Amino acid sequence: MGKTIFVGARKGGVGKTMTAVSLGFGLARAGKRVLCVDADSQHSLTVSLGAEKPDKLATTLATVMMEIINERAIDPKTGILRHNEGVDFMPAHSSLTGIELALAPLIGRETVIRQYVEMVKPLYDYIIIDTAPTLDLLTINALAAADSVIIPVAPKFLDALGLELLLKSVAQIRRQINPSLKIDGILLTMVDRRSRLTREVIGTIEGVYGGNIKVFAEHIPNSVRAAETSANGISIYAHDPNGKVAAAYTALVEEVLANG
Repeated sequence: MGKTIFVGARKGGVGKTMTAVSLGFGLARAGKRVLCVDADSQHSLTVSLGAEKPDKLATTLATVMMEIINERAIDPKTGILRHNEGVDFMPAHSSLTGIELALAPLIGRETVIRQYVEMVKPLYDYIIIDTAPTLDLLTINALAAADSVIIPVAPKFLDALGLELLLKSVAQIRRQINPSLKIDGILLTMVDRRSRLTREVIGTIEGVYGGNIKVFAEHIPNSVRAAETSANGISIYAHDPNGKVAAAYTALVEEVLANG
């Protein structure tokens, strides 16, 4: 059975979706079967994977979640799209905002995405879930479905506060819903080592959390080339294969593979 990884943050603008997409592409390049799931109504992952008009898609995560909510049988492959670089993805669009209302009165409302993941898990080695930087019902669903968590953090003061909020959320989900949930590690992103403040914040994060939580050795550098990949709907490996960001994400993929 595959491994489900939640890539999440409680602060936007930290390279969360870039990390989810790059991890997916990197694992596919390593020969793994990968499904990326977009659980964010802003559908950034969907756009990053080349779907230019998400709201025109007939079937998205909202569709399959409603089928599960209504207890209707569904083919596990329904709605899954394929990127030409070898990654499958379950897209999202703005209709996901309505799923929150549908989930609210349900018994077991935290487990709908888990039910979907259990359907598709036999088809994949890795499932990667990207969510909004909030603790809404969709994010709780994603954490309930995950085996582990990777937390991207930009080395800035406010982003470090977001890290603490997400760690508290993970601990709460582990206590109440998903006791097997693990933290794979904290990933430092958008790093500019020329900045003294950046180096100080990195040192603080490593000092405060490094004793109990893995801080990935490889840092993702700040790069304009990385931001360009989302607009082009291609991976950093295709867009800038010899660049420092591609090298950093390759190192992350190797660590993820080593962790199983």
